[in-house]
Amino acid sequence: MLTLTFMEIVLGIDNIIFISIVVNRLPESEHARARTIGLLLALIFRIGLLLSISWIVGLRAPLFDLPFPWLDQPFGVTGRDIILMAGGLFLMYKSTTEIHTKLQGEEDEDGLGGGKKATMMSIILQIIVIDIVFSFDSILTAVGLVDNVLVMIAAVIFAMAIMLSFSGAVANFVNKNPTIKMLALSFLIMIGFMLVMEAAHKEVEKGYLYFAMAFSMIVELLNMRLRKKTKPVHLRDSKYD
Repeated sequence: MLTLTFMEIVLGIDNIIFISIVVNRLPESEHARARTIGLLLALIFRIGLLLSISWIVGLRAPLFDLPFPWLDQPFGVTGRDIILMAGGLFLMYKSTTEIHTKLQGEEDEDGLGGGKKATMMSIILQIIVIDIVFSFDSILTAVGLVDNVLVMIAAVIFAMAIMLSFSGAVANFVNKNPTIKMLALSFLIMIGFMLVMEAAHKEVEKGYLYFAMAFSMIVELLNMRLRKKTKPVHLRDSKYD
């Protein structure tokens, strides 16, 4: 259960980062509420999927075939492929638009991009979409590690309680550091691409991905520490004749 709990926390970091960035489009007073609702929805989806393991296993069965001329045999499309493809493309699209918003400086004082006020319902719908994808990936990992459903549910609840406790700190850290926020959005694009590759039956070793993320984060933390120690440059006024 401890191993599974740790895995759930690692897999849930992606979810926390996405939720933290998306809820930033709401007024600051609603951030904590939206994050809590998002993580509780993730918990509900994961428990619901755990209670439907037979259905999840059935999603690996081909629904229809796509004949590609460069393949020796037809490509069997499963329900899992459709979910991962849709979720990966959505994650890549959402992260790319967020990066575009940051680079174009289209946020107003309330942090709402493009002058369009985000509603709680629209943010919750986006969280639900990505919760389904991340929960699906998380449950597949749980099924591969444990046979007892009660152990899976206990591990998921314990991991979600830990994530709820630290979600506020993670969100504040990401939002207060623009470079970390940009790095997090880049990570989400990588994760979206990984989901698309898995939908195409190209397995990507997640250990490599998380190592790259951890390495990039360590480098950025060192840069942040260096910037704090470096004295700011003060420009002098020049007088011209």
